Amino acid sequence: MAVERERIRDAIHSMALVDGHAHNLVGMDSQMPLLQAFSESQGEALARFGSQTLCFKRSLRDLSQLYGTDASLESIEAHRQAAGLEALTRECFQAAGISVLLLDDGLAMDKMKALDWHKGFIPVVHRVLRIEIVAEAILKERRTSILNSFWVDSGPPRWSCSLNFVRTLSEGVVAFKSIAAYRSGLDIDPTVSRRDAEQGLVQDMVSSPLRLKNKLLLNFLFVLALEVACSQDLPMQIHSGFGDKDLDLRLSNPLHLRAVLEDERFKKCRLVLLHASYPFVQEASYLASVYSQVYLDFGLAIPKLSIRGMENTLSQLLELAPLDKVMFSTDGYAFPETYYLGTKWTREVLTKVLYNAYVDGDLSVEESIAAAEGILQKNALSFYKLNGDAASSPSTAAIKKMMHGKDKVMAADKEIKQVRLLWGDGSGQRRCRVVPAGRFKTSILKHGVGLVECGMALPAGIDAVAKGSGLSAVGEVRLMPDLATKRRLPWYPQHEIVLGNMHIVPGTPWECCPRGTLQCTLEILKKEFNLEIRVGFENEFYLLKPSKQGPLNWTGLDTTNYCSAISFDSSSHIMDDIYDSLKKLDIEVEQMHAEAGNGQFEISLNHCPASTAADNVLLLRDTVKSIALKHHINATFLPKYFANDLGSGSHVHMSLWEGGVNKLMDETSRCGMSPLGEEFLAGVLHHLPSILVFTAPHPNSYARLRPCTWSGAFQCWGHSNREAALRTLSPPDADGVSNFELKAFDGMANPHLGLAAIVAAGIDGLRKHMVLPEGISVDPSTLPKGTVPSLPSELSAAVEALNANKDLKSILGEKLVRAICAIRMFDIDMCRNSNPEQLLDQLADSF
Repeated sequence: MAVERERIRDAIHSMALVDGHAHNLVGMDSQMPLLQAFSESQGEALARFGSQTLCFKRSLRDLSQLYGTDASLESIEAHRQAAGLEALTRECFQAAGISVLLLDDGLAMDKMKALDWHKGFIPVVHRVLRIEIVAEAILKERRTSILNSFWVDSGPPRWSCSLNFVRTLSEGVVAFKSIAAYRSGLDIDPTVSRRDAEQGLVQDMVSSPLRLKNKLLLNFLFVLALEVACSQDLPMQIHSGFGDKDLDLRLSNPLHLRAVLEDERFKKCRLVLLHASYPFVQEASYLASVYSQVYLDFGLAIPKLSIRGMENTLSQLLELAPLDKVMFSTDGYAFPETYYLGTKWTREVLTKVLYNAYVDGDLSVEESIAAAEGILQKNALSFYKLNGDAASSPSTAAIKKMMHGKDKVMAADKEIKQVRLLWGDGSGQRRCRVVPAGRFKTSILKHGVGLVECGMALPAGIDAVAKGSGLSAVGEVRLMPDLATKRRLPWYPQHEIVLGNMHIVPGTPWECCPRGTLQCTLEILKKEFNLEIRVGFENEFYLLKPSKQGPLNWTGLDTTNYCSAISFDSSSHIMDDIYDSLKKLDIEVEQMHAEAGNGQFEISLNHCPASTAADNVLLLRDTVKSIALKHHINATFLPKYFANDLGSGSHVHMSLWEGGVNKLMDETSRCGMSPLGEEFLAGVLHHLPSILVFTAPHPNSYARLRPCTWSGAFQCWGHSNREAALRTLSPPDADGVSNFELKAFDGMANPHLGLAAIVAAGIDGLRKHMVLPEGISVDPSTLPKGTVPSLPSELSAAVEALNANKDLKSILGEKLVRAICAIRMFDIDMCRNSNPEQLLDQLADSF
């Protein structure tokens, strides 16, 4: 029997889940107490007795195992504050293995995150429309009669169509939902008249704030919504069974729906009873067995009940209900932990219930696994007509890796000796602090590590504070680890690495933090224009071996040409090692090849959100340098190490997105770009001389930025023009612009600051509706002198441009810009007064 149980368990724990009903998360600054995650009680009942339930005590142990903390509410809350919402959400959702999420965002909560925010953590997210809340919103806006403001007659004489609902359908609604059980009960009269509803509306409209509660009105809205749902082939979710005390439990018994179910208009509808209708579980099972339009969902009952209660509830649902009518959901809300707990106990309980069905002889092992697949995935995909989303879901193998990866990491934690906190400084160097793993958990998570403020004013060539930076030895910031970035080092598995943010005190970002600066610019772009940036980097570098002759310490690993198969083959053991390490760090490589320089290679990364892309570049540089050392060679991202060979860039590709749609592209426009795209690109083009301070940050950068080297030495843009600083590109199957490339970006640049400067310039272009000039379709160097302006040929000219640029300063921050400009001027002086070859070797070791 043990073998059969493991077969069922392994299948269930490997499946991607379709979460058919859940709610938005809230920010860390929400007033909702974490205790609310474990109970439907509120107020005094929650405060006094919420911690005395079986669900609460079990859940604390579950979360302590997930987070590696003590099993106390205080320890878990401390971990949450240290980790931050994004890290918590990523960790909980990864452990949950949810691939499709249906979100009812009509439940108003303090500091609630928008629906689109959740798309950063779940592959597919759809909206469920809560009809009573929509009705209230429309009536609050218009404050007129229901006849004139909410519903209009349309279509067949038997139904009325809500223009607002139909309009919402085009915005991705996959189901309606009713909370009639909360407002007036499920004993709904489907014959209620419009006149009765209007009289009820008059009574409700005098309430302040407006809240629909008149039973006749609510019955009328329910019937109208159900008619619309049927006409649009949409299902209706219905709250049934238990909830908070706002609900009259006696009236939430789904048996009250019989009049609706028997109505001829609704016999072809699809209705799903939420929450297993607990405690009316057997009633719900009965309804699903005798009415073709009734389906069941057991979210909330799992995980809020005791273990025995969850098992009994799911068993009772399956006593009569057809297997293809029962569906999973988490009813997750407010806290990402509710999603994790819902999935964890669904998998555990479903395993036991279906195994018992096998032992009892109700199902074979194969039928049990098929039933699980239906309950966890297929029934919802079919019911909500989401079968197209199945292709977007992670594979079983991927989910299995996600589900079990956390356990492996937790088990491996016992072997971890040190944790490296990595950050990029103002000069573009990668720096790290290393702390024992035990201290990381007990202290660093909460307090971070202390850094002197002037650490952000260190130049590239020497550990000395740049004069005029405004930063000194007085003052300290805290480097706070971002747990979302923590991972084990593939080349040194007894160490973990995590990126950090600089805070004045824990929880208060420091204005000179590179990661924080990028995040601020991205938030401005999102808030003002509802746009997000996706970024992909092309990373060029040299693999070097010791030089036996010549002025430099290193020489190229080979002497072959661009895309040479021989070059790649001779270094494939190194490149494979780099690739494998990046893969283990969850960094997706798009392609690799040998570049034109002797021993030069390129690794292109797949596009991803801007913050993640910048993080990945820091980790890639660390990986390449470390793997090279492992193979007893060196690697450098220096823009121009060899005077007589090609330079190395870090070309960056960017695109603008809104709600999963590329908003840069417009195939019908003159440039193949949307008006938003043109304005953004115009801003970047306009501010390019200033941007160079961040993307070409060292005098060595300007040895690379030369005409006829594909490095982008001219202040212009062009479609597929590799000599233009800004190059637009089209996908293989379309004419519009899918992304643009900035070529004047190199491996000495801090990727967070470089991207922040580009985004800030784009924001200025959008704010001012800048006009993009005509693109250049030839090599700019072939045009008469002065036709196309050149970019600064020296770092000092770029610094001068930035110092005069009030617009970029206002977005990036005066204090940060002052420190960066001081670093650049220090590096200029140092290059002027140093031995060139000695300085190049020193920089090649650092970059």
